[in-house]
Amino acid sequence: MNGLLLDTHVLLWWLQGSRRIGARARALIDNPESVVWVSAATAWEMAIKSALGRLDLGEALDVCLPRELQANGFRPLAVSVVHAVGIGRLPAHHRDPFDRLLIAQALTERLTIVTADPVFAAYGIDALDART
Repeated sequence: MNGLLLDTHVLLWWLQGSRRIGARARALIDNPESVVWVSAATAWEMAIKSALGRLDLGEALDVCLPRELQANGFRPLAVSVVHAVGIGRLPAHHRDPFDRLLIAQALTERLTIVTADPVFAAYGIDALDART
């Protein structure tokens, strides 16, 4: 496994200590040998939801997200032109622009997406069900 890319809801579950993350997924994310990535698209989605009042983190995103990424050893994944252009080659299985960007990043970087969204599998990417 080249690395793990966390879907936004999985990152939020992780930060909340949610039991929604299954034992296998939790063990892989927590494994010191795993390289765990968090996309800038995830930060963007969280910022939008926070600004709309649909996400309350208890403190400003620009304070808590960098701190939590560092504390958990997660690496930030920037969005590149290659990632953005890759979205145009994806079939229309999913309409969510954030998810489509994560899928393009996973394909480009050969990462395994950790998600509970079953639609991701339709893209033929390496996906790990976060609930397992």
